[in-house]
Amino acid sequence: MVVLYRVIAVVIGYIFGLFQTGYIYGKRKGIDIREHGSGNSGTTNTLRTLGIKAGLITFAGDCLKAIVAMAVVWAIFHGIAEDWIKVLCLYAGFGAVLGHNFPVYLKFKGGKGIACTAGVVIGICPLAVPVCFLAFILIVLITRYVSLGSIVGVLLFLLQIFVFYRNGILGVSGNYANEFVIITICFTLMAIIRHRTNIVRLLNGTENKIHFSKSDQS
Repeated sequence: MVVLYRVIAVVIGYIFGLFQTGYIYGKRKGIDIREHGSGNSGTTNTLRTLGIKAGLITFAGDCLKAIVAMAVVWAIFHGIAEDWIKVLCLYAGFGAVLGHNFPVYLKFKGGKGIACTAGVVIGICPLAVPVCFLAFILIVLITRYVSLGSIVGVLLFLLQIFVFYRNGILGVSGNYANEFVIITICFTLMAIIRHRTNIVRLLNGTENKIHFSKSDQS
């Protein structure tokens, strides 16, 4: 039965993850966001293609869908899995990222899952938010590489989970704490795999930079 709970949590998350904010916003503007820029439907490509307002709406929507998915799983299971409800919520968050990255109705061509992962961090471990957020903002402001900020942010989330785990403040105990850490590692691996081409470009010095104004084209 406990395995079934995990599967249900992932499926619920996946269903919520199918809400492709950038794709839907683009369609309302008469374009398929996946046919522009990097070809994915995430926040960064929406920002580059449709502007700051579109990027912020996409980030908020993709972030929120992960939070809502976890809230739904909590509402369903908190009475019967109270001692490991955070693990089930994390499974829901992972499912949301999978749904965002690989939406079945868009031929599995979605985003890279960073905004969705941000929603998971906010919902499941708010203590980790300040470090991840500040690191992301500083890196993007200094380097103008959103991909680098995203990768570092996810790595810092994993590092903080290890720290919380070692200090007993993860909010999950026993084998469930180990499982929590393993799922978090999966989030990190997912982010790195989805950014593999960005990593190659970063190493080659050919990665695209984000521009904060029309005059900033260097």
